[in-house]
Amino acid sequence: MEQREKRSLDRSNFEIITRRPLDRAVHMRGLTLVELIIVVFIIGILAAVAHLAYAEFAYRAQISQAVSDIHKIGGKLVNYYAENVSFPPTLAEVGEGNRLDPWNRPYEYWPITGDKNQKVRKDRNLHPINTDFDLGSRGRNGNTNLALTAQESQDDIIRANNGAFVGLASKY
Repeated sequence: MEQREKRSLDRSNFEIITRRPLDRAVHMRGLTLVELIIVVFIIGILAAVAHLAYAEFAYRAQISQAVSDIHKIGGKLVNYYAENVSFPPTLAEVGEGNRLDPWNRPYEYWPITGDKNQKVRKDRNLHPINTDFDLGSRGRNGNTNLALTAQESQDDIIRANNGAFVGLASKY
């Protein structure tokens, strides 16, 4: 009888020892639907923040490119003036007729003739911002207004003070 009891005890100990890992495996849980939704939500928030940061970085790069282009074109126009004692009627005369701004629109240029009826860009005090020529880009939204205080002009990249300032109209 003792041997039977001993065998049954050995078996029960063996079963207890061998069942524990199996029980754990059977009772292990995966992710619940709520946990999965929370993880997806957090990843979505991080992706949205990253996208906004990238969009702002790309916009600043576009502004920098437009400012650089305006400086280059302005230098060519000044050189043209030094050789011909007048500004060219179009950008094509200085080899920049096909240059597009970072938003794929042509740069806007017009020489200032001094005519009182000529439309030129003006600052908040309604004074012309240049006396030689106007050169700029319509910016991201593609709309513009000759008055820099207008909402449509705030994202324009402009040349002002005869080239002393090149940048966003909102910062002028």
